Amino acid sequence: MNAADRYFAKLVGVTDPEEKRKIIGAEFIYVFEEEARKLGAIPFLAQGTIYPDIVESGSEQFVKSHHNVGGLPKDMGFEKVVEPLAGLYKNEVREVGLMLGLPTELVNRQPFPGPGLGVRVMGEVTPAKVAVLQQADAVVRAELDALAPRPSQYFAVMTDTYTVGVKNGQRTDDPVIAIRAVVTEDFMTAKCARLTFDVLERMAGRIAEIDGVSRVVYDLSGKPPGTVEWQ
Repeated sequence: MNAADRYFAKLVGVTDPEEKRKIIGAEFIYVFEEEARKLGAIPFLAQGTIYPDIVESGSEQFVKSHHNVGGLPKDMGFEKVVEPLAGLYKNEVREVGLMLGLPTELVNRQPFPGPGLGVRVMGEVTPAKVAVLQQADAVVRAELDALAPRPSQYFAVMTDTYTVGVKNGQRTDDPVIAIRAVVTEDFMTAKCARLTFDVLERMAGRIAEIDGVSRVVYDLSGKPPGTVEWQ
């Protein structure tokens, strides 16, 4: 089942990051519930929640509602949520994975946010915006997958800033794409990846060729003050 249309319908007109996260988190659970019912009586939902998710969603040091923590609906149909990794940092989770004999490429792959591209599209999330961002993100992943060593996490972000450009001799007014790449161990703190200018220039050139993109920038922010994801 492809539930994309359900998410897009729920997100029409929504621009607030917290509201987007909670809408996506709730729909995420409802989709799981429907799929679980097709398989019979499944009382538990297992999640890969890790300690940073809980810290950032906590009331004392609130940063944002992670879909698997603050974004869970109160009317959830599962009897219980099982979270075996909730007390571990990302690097500790990877150590557990290696101890269990999981493939290295699986253990070391970069994280992908639970709310998906909903937190990488600034402003309202629409199918058209997501389609453009997917193309830009594919460029970033293709270029940085080839590096050794690779950054800890890297992706493209569609900003809500529109700038004037020129394509095929015609004036354009399209959004800016930002590239985000960080180096970190535990994902509680991070530094921007020091990519070479050749890599940045090549990525920017390829992304700028995509219809619906005006220009490309590189995010130099660390964590803190910024978070790894933009929303």
